[in-house]
Amino acid sequence: MVRIRTQHLNSNQQRAKAHPKNMALEFTDSNFEELVLKSDKPVLVDFWAEWCGPCRMVGPVVEELAKEYDGKAVVGKLNVDHNAQISMKYGIRSIPTLLVFKNGEIVDRAVGAVPKSTLAQKLEGQLA
Repeated sequence: MVRIRTQHLNSNQQRAKAHPKNMALEFTDSNFEELVLKSDKPVLVDFWAEWCGPCRMVGPVVEELAKEYDGKAVVGKLNVDHNAQISMKYGIRSIPTLLVFKNGEIVDRAVGAVPKSTLAQKLEGQLA
């Protein structure tokens, strides 16, 4: 039997370890306030579920945007099946729903499988 030694990491270290740079973050009920509402950058949140076909089409686009906007905006995903509290708070009834936040407020949204250019335009509008 091999024992694996673990060390305690603060939340920022855990997040960095779990999500290599340039990848979409995983938002949850417990980290949403810190990572989305308190962000000093615009944030794109993809509300999705594993069983959702259109969500699987949007997923790679969200990953590409995370790479392209690294350092300029925060991009991540929130699984509605595992994070009902935030999903209910924002009235998510159809997925994929993509919300753009700035200064803790929703400033734009898209529902359904939308083109990458549409999402990029929504982020660009908040960078100005």
